[in-house]
Amino acid sequence: MIRVAVCGLGKMGASHLAIVNAHPLVAVTAVCDPTGYILDVLKKYTGIKGYADYAEMLKREPLDAVIVATPSRLHAPMVEQALMAGLHVLCEKPFCLDPGDSARLGALADRRGLVNQVGYHNRFVGAFQEMKRLVAAGAIGRVTHVLAEAYGPVVLKAKGSTWRTQSSEGGGCLYDYAAHPINLLNWCFGAPSAVGGSVLGKIFSRDTDDEVYSTLYFDNDLSAQVSVNWSDESLRKMTTKISMWGTNGRIYADRQECQVYLRDPTLAPSTYQAGWNVRYTTELTEEVWFYVRGEEYSAQIDHFIQAIHSGQSTTSSSFASAAETDQVLSMIKIDAERGPVPLAGAAAAGPQPGRFSLFGGKSAKPKV
Repeated sequence: MIRVAVCGLGKMGASHLAIVNAHPLVAVTAVCDPTGYILDVLKKYTGIKGYADYAEMLKREPLDAVIVATPSRLHAPMVEQALMAGLHVLCEKPFCLDPGDSARLGALADRRGLVNQVGYHNRFVGAFQEMKRLVAAGAIGRVTHVLAEAYGPVVLKAKGSTWRTQSSEGGGCLYDYAAHPINLLNWCFGAPSAVGGSVLGKIFSRDTDDEVYSTLYFDNDLSAQVSVNWSDESLRKMTTKISMWGTNGRIYADRQECQVYLRDPTLAPSTYQAGWNVRYTTELTEEVWFYVRGEEYSAQIDHFIQAIHSGQSTTSSSFASAAETDQVLSMIKIDAERGPVPLAGAAAAGPQPGRFSLFGGKSAKPKV
């Protein structure tokens, strides 16, 4: 049995605990949370040993892996301690608020041969997996533009802040919401070379952003617009969706379905035809052993556990891949802080718009 500890017992941590505790290859031997009441209740009804001190748990408990679901600012030090203790790690997203920490910890995990994964659960949604498969096959030809969106009802009025709505703790809408569609872009197309026109807007929050808008520039003349708002009460829960256009058609994907329009179906799977095609998540998703919130949450944990069980350290949502997303989030933040170029400044500077490059400064190939 793989001995696992769950650290942080808020909404996500409690979900992860329920799922991993039911996994046939796992024994949850400890949990960690600063709230004594939660630890007492779990001890009484499950018998799982609880710790308020993370370092003490790592020292005392014989573990194989940890799941880290604490506030985002705590991820880097907790993940590092676990890796130095020789433990496999599944960390909630966003991985780290500092992209330098993300890259460093990814390299550390790889050097030590430890399974490392970040909780980007959309990579385990059947419709998004089908979307990626079609893009990789070249089914819609060369992709020219993508619209990546996420909306939901998180902050709907001015109120006292929580760790999620503090920039230094959770990173706000940019890190908590926009990270999801951006991670899907990275999954399909890798890291962008530059970002531009970024806006981090406040609606109800005092300390951080509630809406995120930005344009990402990739190689091969591919652009992607990001549109994210967590103060949208028209939706019952978070909705993430990707629309992309290519020289041979277009794809739309969300949690429920993958819609595909093809001019020529030659490069698509044999079940696809010219014109519109629809594949529903129900037909694209494999059954899971335990269901909480969605099959994708169980699937991502099973992916992590199976990697440990098989001795393969590589996962489809590794620290290295999450570091790409963290880098893009940092680029958007820097670009938004610089602000737009005023009309007078634009006349003096010439026709090139501002664009923040991955390599620092303005992009080497600004578009006119």
